[in-house]
Amino acid sequence: MSVVSLLGVKILNNPAPFDAKYQFEITFECLEPLQKDLEWKLTYVGSATSSEHDQELDSLLVGPIPVGVNKFIFEADSPDLKRIPTSEILGVTVILLSCSYDDREFVRVGYYVNNEYDNEEMNDDPPAKPVIEKVRRNVLAEKPRVTRFAIKWDTEDSAPAEFPPEQPEADTVEDDGTTYGAEEAELEAAEVEAEATEAVKQDGEDEEMGGAEDTSGPAAVKADDQESDAGSEDLEAESSGSEDEEIEEEEGENEGNEDMEMDEDGETAAQTAGKESSMQGQHQGEVMVH
Repeated sequence: MSVVSLLGVKILNNPAPFDAKYQFEITFECLEPLQKDLEWKLTYVGSATSSEHDQELDSLLVGPIPVGVNKFIFEADSPDLKRIPTSEILGVTVILLSCSYDDREFVRVGYYVNNEYDNEEMNDDPPAKPVIEKVRRNVLAEKPRVTRFAIKWDTEDSAPAEFPPEQPEADTVEDDGTTYGAEEAELEAAEVEAEATEAVKQDGEDEEMGGAEDTSGPAAVKADDQESDAGSEDLEAESSGSEDEEIEEEEGENEGNEDMEMDEDGETAAQTAGKESSMQGQHQGEVMVH
């Protein structure tokens, strides 16, 4: 738990000219007496691409610190233009307000800062060399970013846990190396046993397959052939019998057809003889009339 808590920061002169001082009203709470002072710093980020251009604008020691809520005003100078790249003077940058106790930082507040000219004409067409007298800064105080760090204060009990707690029972646990070696040995033994079992199974399968080959010999092949021949003979006998039956049926049908043809021929001959006799009688009668 932090002994000092930051309650609020208020920027007194915002917006302001670029070369004006920064003024902050800082409110914090102290929960117990402190043996040393608090150190407050304001840092200006001169470039977004490199920390070489960062510059500490000012620092302030505050103490002794009474228990309770405290408030003070922190002033810091404007940044040195010589340490800022010309292309980085205008535009958006960052300022960092931080506080440390015994060289240990426990809180940091970051603000975005927008630097631009005070008229639209120069913003639309800025000169090659910035005119600092016309540049104004605007700190976005409504959107600060606060970061807190756990530190050691005056007592050891307040120190954060830098190492894991002691574990006396860990000494009674077996060494990982020994356990790992034992597990490897067990795995190897299991693999060897599995390979041996598989080899025995393969030998048994070979013997069973060999016995099957012995029982199946020429006699079995001949028996199969005989069975196949018998089956073929039966099929041939059945097929021949059916053929004989078909032939007999065809012959019977043919005889019947011939009889029918003969009967038809007989009826035709009788009819023809009758017609001829009648025709002869008529002819004779006619002749007799004449």
